[in-house]
Amino acid sequence: MYKVYSVNDVFKLPPEHFGDNLEGVAIEVLRRKYEGQIDKEIGVIVAVFDVSDISDGEIFAGDPSTHHNAKFKILAFMPTVEEIVAGEVSELVEFGAFVRIGPMEGLVHVSQIANDFLSFDKKTPAFISKKTGKNLKKGDLVYAKISTVSMKKTVKDSKIALTMKPEGLGKMEWIASEGKKGRKDERGGSKRSKR
Repeated sequence: MYKVYSVNDVFKLPPEHFGDNLEGVAIEVLRRKYEGQIDKEIGVIVAVFDVSDISDGEIFAGDPSTHHNAKFKILAFMPTVEEIVAGEVSELVEFGAFVRIGPMEGLVHVSQIANDFLSFDKKTPAFISKKTGKNLKKGDLVYAKISTVSMKKTVKDSKIALTMKPEGLGKMEWIASEGKKGRKDERGGSKRSKR
């Protein structure tokens, strides 16, 4: 999901920053250029750090800035299909729940929230199962699996579909209660004697 990459690039040092700390200006300029951008090969660039090996500046005709080569690292987030992610429910709508995973949001369609029939309660707002009493609301922490990823030019236009139906996924309280239920079944089964 998250990876660190080493990058070499050129940045421009504007004349108003000629007297400033070169490394400080370099990281500021490179952050503005890279952070929040999407590269389809590596994902969303989350952070620029560890700027080093800044070259002496070159001046080009008609441009008052100096141009410097630099090495730096970037932290990128790339969601991948079949990956299990932890996230927080950020918004509920009638057709599903948006879950914040890293710097992006994924959608869990209502049919993919649980193996129960869930109704959307607009007043709460929450998804509620009348059969099992399970509910899902904003702020809940969940585990989900990435079903599909469509990376576009911006984070806003990119789409991630999630599912919470497989065993071991869903709201953390659901997983904990299913674990307790499983342990009770195991204990109950081991105490039975044959007649």
